[in-house]
Amino acid sequence: MLNFAILAVGGIAETMARTLNGMDGVCRYAVASRSLCKAQDFAKRWDFESAYGSYEEMLSDPKVDLVYVCTPHSCHYRYAKLCLEYGKHVLVEKAFTVNAEQARELVRISEEKHLLVAEAIWTRYMPSRKMIDEIIASGMIGNVRSVTANLGYPISHVERLIKPELAGGALLDLGVYTINFALMAKSAGKSGDGECEAVNVEKIESSAVKTCENGVDLMHSITLTFDDDSMAVLHSTILSQTDRLGAIYGDKGYIEVQNINNCEEIRVYGSDNAQLLVKRPPKQITGFEYEVEACMRAIAEGKTECSEMPHGEIIHVMEIMDEIRNQWGVRFPCEGI
Repeated sequence: MLNFAILAVGGIAETMARTLNGMDGVCRYAVASRSLCKAQDFAKRWDFESAYGSYEEMLSDPKVDLVYVCTPHSCHYRYAKLCLEYGKHVLVEKAFTVNAEQARELVRISEEKHLLVAEAIWTRYMPSRKMIDEIIASGMIGNVRSVTANLGYPISHVERLIKPELAGGALLDLGVYTINFALMAKSAGKSGDGECEAVNVEKIESSAVKTCENGVDLMHSITLTFDDDSMAVLHSTILSQTDRLGAIYGDKGYIEVQNINNCEEIRVYGSDNAQLLVKRPPKQITGFEYEVEACMRAIAEGKTECSEMPHGEIIHVMEIMDEIRNQWGVRFPCEGI
């Protein structure tokens, strides 16, 4: 039985706690907040065994096995590093860090200490990812020539999304999903053993609408050009709701993914636009269970990374987002290590 701990008790921690309540093989062991009262209330509501009023106190508990870090982006590096320094495996909420330099340092420490460090980018672990991979690998749509994806919600009122000191903006919160969608679509079918295989991005072009007050991106468009002359055109916004549609276009047909953030349905069409196939992912608890299960497998196998989202891909995504922010002239106060 793996003893699971949650570091910070924001809204996404509630989703993780609800997930754990529906899972076997994992113990809802500990939760920590900078407020002991908040930690105790959370532990009582979600049936965790222990509550702590400081992160260090929880990490000093020898019974803690895996820690889920779900602070604002600006604190991911600091607290993931703290977990590793205390000898704990760690699952870090997306975006993994604020830049690639921080990501590389966490990976270095993880491998040096032989501890798991993983990114909680749930779309990488969901069954829908394998379903899409299998469709592409089957040759049903031919060679993938272009990808489109969008993701948007009217959430600009959320404080952490508009503050540069919290690494706010649409890119790290939503754009990370469209980028991951494109990279997954382009790597699908390339590896026969189920392992993730990186793809080469040759050119990145982007533009953004930023806040006048502090310069974080409210919405953006990104075009990735790959080394085989295929492209991905991506859009994210925190100003409005979008259809969240993803599409993968091949030379024999195409795939439509309803909701790239939590796939609801996959539709496959031929070159004549005739529908060939409709697939739906299995019923889930929340969708978070797949990343927890992947971490449990990796820990049991003595691995420092999850095959669904290996360290190289974590860093690759962060490098892409670094280049995009460089193009916009956006830098966060928490960039250092």
